[in-house]
Amino acid sequence: MTLLIVMVAAMPAQSTQDQLFGVPDDGAAAATHARLVAEIRRHDVLYYQSDQPEISDAEYDALFRELQDLEASHPALVTADSPTQRVGGAPVHALRSVPHTRPMLSLANTYSREEIAEWFDSVSDFFAGKVEGLCFSIEPKLDGVAVELVYERGQLVRAITRGDGKRGDDVSHTVATIRTLPLTLVCDDPPELLEVRGEVVMTHASFAAVNRAREAADEPRFINPRNLASGTLKLLDPKSAARRPLSFLAYGLGEVSEPVASSHSGALRQLADWGLPTALELAAQGDLAH
Repeated sequence: MTLLIVMVAAMPAQSTQDQLFGVPDDGAAAATHARLVAEIRRHDVLYYQSDQPEISDAEYDALFRELQDLEASHPALVTADSPTQRVGGAPVHALRSVPHTRPMLSLANTYSREEIAEWFDSVSDFFAGKVEGLCFSIEPKLDGVAVELVYERGQLVRAITRGDGKRGDDVSHTVATIRTLPLTLVCDDPPELLEVRGEVVMTHASFAAVNRAREAADEPRFINPRNLASGTLKLLDPKSAARRPLSFLAYGLGEVSEPVASSHSGALRQLADWGLPTALELAAQGDLAH
């Protein structure tokens, strides 16, 4: 008689398998994911906005690869606003022309104190008897490309160039590569609709870095940051745009579903609280003499 012995070994539960093979469980993975996302976003702001990097490019790349590997092993953690998704979009075939909800007007300029005084008098006359006093916000003129960001329920859904003021080009695919720009607003109860207007620029430091890379590749240098910013926005392939670091600074609002603040500077502070870069720290508030 032949004796047949069957050995049955129970497989460990999935969480135990993960621990055995060095893969974090879902809870630990979510915590690690949140930490990596926050750390990468902080370094993006330090590098692209403040020009004060704390880590080397190699250390940043290691953080980014760690996040990519974690999302590959836990696909449920991938969200539309993850740093790994900024450059993952497919190229577009052409730029679409889309309308602005409200006209996006150009700024007037002057080089004359007399014209400023005339403007001040006209504003004062308009508000005479309506307000107790006037407070002005003086902000730097940014030399870039005017863009409107459309957030719906806190999610960035569209980015439009100023164009002719009534219609502009949909450049959502390239604007999404701007690392300091939140794809999701940092707030628990965002407005149903928030249109943020601002300027897409390339800093002098980023411009110099791009030209150094082109020289190393034996390619012609770009002429100036403004033209490079404009050309980058209109690229059809977001992966190409991501290699040219752009920045965005908010300076105003378009259509909103509910009041954001009672003053212009208050609105900028609220936008900053929601994670949007502004130049408010460079602004001055006060009367005309100030």
